[in-house]
Amino acid sequence: MLFRVDAMFKYRLLSGTLMAAAFIALVIFDGWLDGSLTASTADDKLVRATLLMVVVAAIVTLGGLELSRLAAGRGLVVLNPVCAIGLVLLSTAWYWPPLVHLPLGLFVLLMAALVLAGLMLSQYLRHGTEGAMANCGISCFTLMYLGLLGAFLLGVRIDAGPMATLLFILAVKSSDIGAYISGKLLGKHKFSPRVSPGKTWEGMAGGLLAAVAISCVFAGLFGIITVWSALVFGVCIAFIGQLSDLSESVLKRDAKQKDSSNRVPGFGGILDVIDSTLFSAPFAYVFFALAMRPAAA
Repeated sequence: MLFRVDAMFKYRLLSGTLMAAAFIALVIFDGWLDGSLTASTADDKLVRATLLMVVVAAIVTLGGLELSRLAAGRGLVVLNPVCAIGLVLLSTAWYWPPLVHLPLGLFVLLMAALVLAGLMLSQYLRHGTEGAMANCGISCFTLMYLGLLGAFLLGVRIDAGPMATLLFILAVKSSDIGAYISGKLLGKHKFSPRVSPGKTWEGMAGGLLAAVAISCVFAGLFGIITVWSALVFGVCIAFIGQLSDLSESVLKRDAKQKDSSNRVPGFGGILDVIDSTLFSAPFAYVFFALAMRPAAA
């Protein structure tokens, strides 16, 4: 059993390292393309983060398909393709306002209204009145859970910059890794036995320390936030990230599934990779808006 655990950890570590390297390269290249890494040129760009926008849209769409599969296990129908289109529009909401000359809030409200009308029409044409409230309900939940929460990642990138984006993602994922390792080695006291029996308070502590360490390293190297702010950010992002991870576990347990899919070796599905970032992304956006040094933004 110990060998199987070690082998899974090595598999997961390899996959996670490759994904982290690819994401870092993407964010840096994307920032170079639109001038966000050079403060003198960033303000001249009409739109930013085009590459990341495409990647976010693709990931959220795939996540929506996995959530549709989980919902189907409970007899619920996510109303695709309307819901998939809505996920793309909402998750990339920060990208479009400069192009369509609308305030962000108005753009989101208009898109939400149009998608809601589309969901009702799709329900009527495909299913009539059968399961209308349940199907529209799970579809709206999918839009909020993946589309609305996922949008804040692009918001961090566009409004706070590439370095803040890397800090956020690396802090969250290092917390995941720290929690996994310390939980395996030291875990005794269950954190949430009804939802995720494998999570422990010792794992939470390890994740918190990892997130704080990454945050302080970024603060020291790039100066985008102070060291004291980095301490607060690391603690909060680790705790919120673990709770965000639990939120997806609730959905999987209800659907009687261990993983959302098998798309990502060593992890499971797309949802299993991004779950800890969903509820932590809005916090990161607000935190950087309040704590980020003006010269770094």
